[in-house]
Amino acid sequence: MTAAAFPFRTAIHQDASGGRRIYSWTTDDPPLHARYRLEWKFRARPEHEETAPTMPTSASDKMRSIGVVQAGDPILAGTARVFDLPSEAEDARRVVAELNSAAERAAGIHQFSKGMGVAAPQLGIDRAAAIVRTAEGEMITLLNPKVIEESSEGDEQYEGCWSFFDVRGMVPRPRSISVEHQDIDGNRGITIFEDAVARLVGHEIDHLEGVLYTARMRPDAVPIPVSEYRGTGHTWSYRPDGAKP
Repeated sequence: MTAAAFPFRTAIHQDASGGRRIYSWTTDDPPLHARYRLEWKFRARPEHEETAPTMPTSASDKMRSIGVVQAGDPILAGTARVFDLPSEAEDARRVVAELNSAAERAAGIHQFSKGMGVAAPQLGIDRAAAIVRTAEGEMITLLNPKVIEESSEGDEQYEGCWSFFDVRGMVPRPRSISVEHQDIDGNRGITIFEDAVARLVGHEIDHLEGVLYTARMRPDAVPIPVSEYRGTGHTWSYRPDGAKP
């Protein structure tokens, strides 16, 4: 019981019926002598709150129900702890597995036509890891990422965030970013991301640095309710000259 706490490699499944919630978890390849312990955290229920279970009613409620930390939690305001690679390779694998599990859960409740991403702090994990799935289906894993260069040409488009998914905000970002990152063996590399992928990657790296997209919005701009957003089901559009369509 002295081992450090890590997220499971596979997701915990939940079934709700008849006023009961049943949780199950399995693993196909446990290490020798492995032991597992589940820790449950129960929040106090206000006296006036109904005791009967309720289904999530808003986009943010749905994200919260699949384990996404919501805005206001201190972990979203701090700088994530970097991995010492390759010595912490197994820790990194476990975190990435949890990120992928969260992405699968999110894909089951929302259509991500622009692509999606999630950073470890959004799952309550204080480590510098994030994943991005592009609109074309490419999978990008980011370990200890850092933006080292940005293009002078910028672009402003709407973004959403799983940690406050009830709104969308217009966010200016560079159209190209150079990101230094590591692989599981500790090797460093630099990857250039452009346009939509640069926006997705930049958003997740911001999370690892304790920055929400609202901090990047123009001073006179405010997020709009998702009910007023008209971009659902469409990809971001870019013109060669950088002008918005």
